[in-house]
Amino acid sequence: MNLIKLNFWIGRRKKGVLLALWAVCLPATLLVAQTTKKVAVKTASPSASTKRILVFSKTSGFRHASIPAGKKALLKLGKERGFLVDTTENAAAFEESNLKRYNAVVFLSTTGTILDASQKAAFERYIQAGGGYAGIHAAADTEHDWPWYNQLVGAYFLSHPQQQNAEIEILDSSHPSTKMLPKRWKRYDEWYNYKSIVPEIKVLGNLDEKTYKGGKNGDNHPFIWHRDFDGGKSFYTGGGHTDESFSDTLFLQHIMGGIESVWSSQLDYKKAHTHPYPEENRFVHEVLKAGLDEPTELAVLDNGKVLFAERKGALKLYDPGKKTIKTVANFPVYTKFEYGLMGLNIDPDFRQNKWIYVYYSPSTGNTPADTAQHLSRFVYDEGRDTVMMNTEKVLLTVPVKRTGCCHTGGSIAWDRKGNLYLSTGDDTNPFNSNGFAPMDERAERSGWDARYTSANTNDLRGKILRIHPEPNGTYTIPEGNLFAAGTEKARPEIYVMGNRNPYRIAVDQRTNYLYWGEVGPDAGQNSEQFGPRGHDEVNQARKAGNFGWPLFVADNRPYRARSFGDSTTKALFDPAKPINDSPHNTGLKELPAAQKAFIYYPYADSPEFGPIVGKGARNAMAGSVYYYDDYPETAVKFPRYYDGKLFAYDWTRDWIHPVTMNPNGDYVSMETFMPNTKFSHVIDMQFAKDGSLYTIEYGQQWFTANADARLSRITYNTGNRKPVAKALASKLNGAAPLTVKFDARESIDYDGDALTYDWNFGGGIPRQKTVTPSVTFQKPGTYPVTLKVSDRLGNSATTNLTIKVGNAEPQVEIVLKGNKTFYFPDQPITYAVNVSDKEDGKIQQGITEDEVTVTIDYLEGFDKTMLAQGHQANTGASTGKRLIDLSDCKACHTVDKKSVGPSYMDVAKKYRGNAQAERKLASKVIAGGGGVWGEQAMSAHPQLKEEEALDMVRYILSLASRKPVNRQPVAGQYKPVSQKKDGSYVLTASYTDKGNGLIGPLTNSSTLALRSPYLEAGAADGKSEVVVYEITPKVPYAIGLKSGSYLLYKGIDLTSVKEITTSVIASKERFAGGVLAVHLDSPTGPLVGEVAVPQDNKGELKIPLRQEMTGIHPLYFVFKNPSAGQKPLFAFNKINFLASN
Repeated sequence: MNLIKLNFWIGRRKKGVLLALWAVCLPATLLVAQTTKKVAVKTASPSASTKRILVFSKTSGFRHASIPAGKKALLKLGKERGFLVDTTENAAAFEESNLKRYNAVVFLSTTGTILDASQKAAFERYIQAGGGYAGIHAAADTEHDWPWYNQLVGAYFLSHPQQQNAEIEILDSSHPSTKMLPKRWKRYDEWYNYKSIVPEIKVLGNLDEKTYKGGKNGDNHPFIWHRDFDGGKSFYTGGGHTDESFSDTLFLQHIMGGIESVWSSQLDYKKAHTHPYPEENRFVHEVLKAGLDEPTELAVLDNGKVLFAERKGALKLYDPGKKTIKTVANFPVYTKFEYGLMGLNIDPDFRQNKWIYVYYSPSTGNTPADTAQHLSRFVYDEGRDTVMMNTEKVLLTVPVKRTGCCHTGGSIAWDRKGNLYLSTGDDTNPFNSNGFAPMDERAERSGWDARYTSANTNDLRGKILRIHPEPNGTYTIPEGNLFAAGTEKARPEIYVMGNRNPYRIAVDQRTNYLYWGEVGPDAGQNSEQFGPRGHDEVNQARKAGNFGWPLFVADNRPYRARSFGDSTTKALFDPAKPINDSPHNTGLKELPAAQKAFIYYPYADSPEFGPIVGKGARNAMAGSVYYYDDYPETAVKFPRYYDGKLFAYDWTRDWIHPVTMNPNGDYVSMETFMPNTKFSHVIDMQFAKDGSLYTIEYGQQWFTANADARLSRITYNTGNRKPVAKALASKLNGAAPLTVKFDARESIDYDGDALTYDWNFGGGIPRQKTVTPSVTFQKPGTYPVTLKVSDRLGNSATTNLTIKVGNAEPQVEIVLKGNKTFYFPDQPITYAVNVSDKEDGKIQQGITEDEVTVTIDYLEGFDKTMLAQGHQANTGASTGKRLIDLSDCKACHTVDKKSVGPSYMDVAKKYRGNAQAERKLASKVIAGGGGVWGEQAMSAHPQLKEEEALDMVRYILSLASRKPVNRQPVAGQYKPVSQKKDGSYVLTASYTDKGNGLIGPLTNSSTLALRSPYLEAGAADGKSEVVVYEITPKVPYAIGLKSGSYLLYKGIDLTSVKEITTSVIASKERFAGGVLAVHLDSPTGPLVGEVAVPQDNKGELKIPLRQEMTGIHPLYFVFKNPSAGQKPLFAFNKINFLASN
């Protein structure tokens, strides 16, 4: 990077707008992390004569250095004017019972997305009840993806030039915020340009662009305005960037007048029309059955039973009364690639005719050449719960190639007129197209050309078909399909064309709009040569149409026609006049105009739809549109809040997003449904007749029976909720006698009911009713401890703990010599492992070195959760291994060679992926048995508890996926080497003891991580008045906004460190320069070292340590320059700790 070019332009990731980055201050696009504690919501209301305002200054974008000055000024105004001021950066304050306390809410230079869906709903209701809103400065750079907020604030931030003097022309001097101002108000500030300006705002002051440089809004440049909106009042002023603004008497009078103009004397929530956001804890996610085998689509019957299909051909029924699964049909299907049993639905008149419809790949056809997919109707015998296989009526066939993959589609849906919709995939191999559109025009390459299928009007693949089934097993063509019957080279069944893989579809039963998810191509970057990167889509068809594939993707982004023979490309396709000139095309050459996607997102961050859609692997799907009044009043139906929302979901990203739309169906916003619930690849969903939601989840692995493949039901509880029981214990195991302190204080009741507690400790020990009982277990044994908590209505919940008495847990310790935070390349790590166990002894005194597992591994990054999981993976099966070692298993089995019985490795491979294997094999270990591996039966082990047998089986099954352990001696030196990517050397030591009498083996371990001596600016553990921003891609810089700003790194050992270096930028026109100081323990703690940062510095600076340091401390990198004024001080990136030799 040319560091002189700091006057660069940076692309703002908000609808593609560009803004100047460096302009004395930094722009409102730089990200800063915010940490907040749970808000303490007061219940007391102010007296009728006392006004109260809430000042909210949370930022998820650029953080203005003037926020503290603004809060201080508003607190002072409140004291002087006799009103109460609460300040917060915790969005949890946006809760209805709390907002009712305030006459007005002030957004003080907020930035970015700062409220979640529940908080947005609460704020909308507050305004609708007559509440007041005042926005200051960057309040206009907030919630860019929330259209309601755009209307409230009045406009969105676009860009700004550097700070300078300018004049504001006051247009209305009668308003409380302007009556004290001169007609032309001259002041020094940062002058925003705006976009998405709401026409209904009443402008009080216009910015005169002739009086300064950098204006973008022209002669009508609003800067101060107000409006009545949605039942409440709104005021906004663009001033307030500088600290000095909040000591300017005239500006403070202006702000005070704006607040007074909006505050409400009385709120009336009867006028609020946004429905309250349903709390997630009111939803009950009940797993009905797990361990399904590749489920694909479901249908809920009126009697509450649920039919669901599995790709390998089974059609199954869940009976909620019996809580059982029954196979009601087995379809002989072709299962190679993605083929199989893909689609299922019941007839709209199922109650009378008992017809079901399936879309499947027959294993054989009438002739060997018949490779078509079949849409067939069968009669279902509801009395016997079975499919009458001899009643098949094949309505429609879709020929496919079966010589390779990919994309089958296969979803079935109905509209309110009794028309059947069927989705079909493009049946095209995507893997030789660089992740872009497959359009191979060469002979014998039609399977690699989606113009042969999706863009072919004479082919049923890559489409959504619409037909009207007739009683005799035929079908007719409804009015309004894309091509009228009799159109040459066009199939009349086509409703939507230009699809890649519309895997799950749904029809809005009120509007008849069709929705589907479209799985997109794989290109991760745009290409000038080939076209746009891949996007997944959620689509909406209000009528028949062409949705573009493979000529277009997303919002009609065009691909180029391409010669696969020599890789040359042609012009971009035209969405208004798409042409299919493929030699493989058998249909029309001129296609209908392409339609834009409703929602679309790439692998990377989505500029259009924001962080809510996530990033990474993607697989969009579409569920139903929910209408509250379409379901009877039941105790489980979803709340009215979701009325009219589309339930879109992503199979891979594991989110469900209800989509809010305008009455005409236009997109408004989306939110996350049950964000704290872990879904496992939802593949279909349907609302039942009672308004509850059934889902089937495919599970995490492809083409296998996943343990987490499950049928679930989600219900909503409008009444009293069960409490949540949580029990903690000071110890879970130890030698007898063992005293354990129990704690139930983390148990909660969401309705605020008082709880009662009932502890059962087992073993004849008296029960206790206190929150924090203490129990001494005198005798060895395993004690099942149960906590039951109950609310005032008798609703209860239980949780369990197991206390093992009679075997003390082994103690494991890793001792390091030298630095305990960093490794230094080519300098050896000197370590020793100490193990002691009350029953077994110590290393070389009852415990052999071979019984202690020591590993040293390199893991990229420094994610503490990842490090913990990695350590658990090394030790998690140790208990099972020790139990096997202590049993008679070794007489018949070895790890990797057949003996009397099979090797453990062979057992692991045989049952890999079998969700039922653990309990099945554990039962067999206890009861004994034979016949699977030969004539020799396995002896019974009735002395084993089920938990112990499960531990043994888990160890055996883990061998199928286990990597060899890189064992190290219990003491020695390990020489780290330089790595391509920064990460950590992780030392793990574990020991499993031999057990003691009734108590089986216990495992304990110790883990230490030595991280890279290079720390990223973006990886700090804390910050104050610092923005972290990638000045160059993937190189985050920490930018100090004012003197005293700092970055905090926790747990730093400076033993043997002689010097710290970092790359620092301080261009004279943009930065003030100053001093970078390093302190221990606090920003003003002992000084480790410091270095002057002159203006125009653009390179590495060295910070020598003032003296040798030892011990682990928090380390503060502090920006210092009391004379910096409004300029940021400087920016630095990666920190390098250099060790003495």
